[in-house]
Amino acid sequence: MAVKIRLARRGRKKLAMYDIVVADARAPRDGKFIEKIGTYNPNTNPASINLNEETALRWIMNGAQPTDTTRAILSYKGVLLKKHLQVGVNKGAISQEIADTKFADWKVTKDAKITGKTDSLDAAKGAEKAARMARETEINAARAAAIAKKNTVEEPVAEVEAEVEAPVADAEAPAESAE
Repeated sequence: MAVKIRLARRGRKKLAMYDIVVADARAPRDGKFIEKIGTYNPNTNPASINLNEETALRWIMNGAQPTDTTRAILSYKGVLLKKHLQVGVNKGAISQEIADTKFADWKVTKDAKITGKTDSLDAAKGAEKAARMARETEINAARAAAIAKKNTVEEPVAEVEAEVEAPVADAEAPAESAE
């Protein structure tokens, strides 16, 4: 019986989530499976992957063949590197302690990369939010200035009326002195 590690789709239309399952190669995609070893959600950035790494390693070491996408997921989580190091230990090329330290070092650098990506995404989101707030403040200031201008239109009209009355008073003054 050929055993595959593959994805089983679930979730709603255009918002898929996947279960990472170990199944017979002849079984349908969303059909019968032997064991569920994790979940994969590609809708988040970075993608959310929950995987039982020990179970996945056990199935890989027993000969289960991952599909292309599942192989990428297993590589991302370090299962394939762990398998590679374990094969080296089984052949006597390296010791178990060296293999464990190499895997721990890789895991630390991988976690740092993931943390760096999430931090940069959060910083970009914060900068975008600040830019939107600045634009909104600018628009609100422009609106307030337009409203203030609209409300102050009446004042120049009052000054013009005062200027019109002043010459009339000057014209009357010489007439009074002539009498």
